[in-house]
Amino acid sequence: MNYEIQQIQAFLKVAELESFQAAAEALNLSQPALSRRIQKLEAVLGTPLLARTTRKVSLTTVGRDFFPQAKRLLDEFDHALFNIRALAENRIGQITLACIPTAAFYFLPAVIREYNARYPNIRIRLLDLSANDGLGAVLSGEAEFGINMLSGHHPDIRFTPLVVEPFVLVCRHDHPLAAQAQVTWSELSEHKLIGVGRMSGNRMLLDHELSSLTQRPTWFYEVQHLSTSLGMVEAGLGVAAVPRLSMPDDEHPLLVQRPLVEPLVKRTLGMVRRRDSALSPAAERFVETLLRHWDRGEGGENGGPIHL
Repeated sequence: MNYEIQQIQAFLKVAELESFQAAAEALNLSQPALSRRIQKLEAVLGTPLLARTTRKVSLTTVGRDFFPQAKRLLDEFDHALFNIRALAENRIGQITLACIPTAAFYFLPAVIREYNARYPNIRIRLLDLSANDGLGAVLSGEAEFGINMLSGHHPDIRFTPLVVEPFVLVCRHDHPLAAQAQVTWSELSEHKLIGVGRMSGNRMLLDHELSSLTQRPTWFYEVQHLSTSLGMVEAGLGVAAVPRLSMPDDEHPLLVQRPLVEPLVKRTLGMVRRRDSALSPAAERFVETLLRHWDRGEGGENGGPIHL
């Protein structure tokens, strides 16, 4: 139906004041202009809403039934406009991001804390997914953006590097390798190595980088999550090669880490987002907080990553 909000406003004001003259003055309109708005609304609805006499204006039977509905319609419209403005001004809303578990635990909490301090009423939905699933969530639109690994180039994804981290050896402090200052990948062939599944982003990166070794380590145990591998190392079942960010910041009572060399394998973590989709205002502010937190200077895709 072809009606305008101003017509609803005109009808409600006349009904409340029971006077065209008083309603016109309240709306800062001329009486002819006000009358035209009422007439157009009645024409759209196909029935009179107001009964006009020389002394007063009253509602028709249909007008009395329409009045509360029109008031509710106008209230909902005003509420919708308020919410849209609040969203645009970052006062309310929700953002969804997909993040690999390592980064979700060690990489994002400080960023989320800073963001919540600035925008306390914006909810954050965090999808802690594998690299492949996280990328799929961004591509499908389930997540507005994500924190992921750089593993190849997808034509529909824009990648902004944030941090480059090496893989390190994790073992118990009483393990023979703990006495070494650094460990070569070839040396791991003599030990039970705990690794993540072969379809994970970390595993595919390691298999590619170590493919040229003549004495390659073999994965004795295979798990799905890095946290599981750390638990198995704690239990003394073997050693693990993990990204450095997956290790706790504080000194661990049982575990130690040692640099892995020959070769030095690193992974790049960064922000992924769809090339053809604009972020919501709330998500834009989160990205700004993320880049500012990691001290990216000019930032953007041309900014240099932070090296650990």
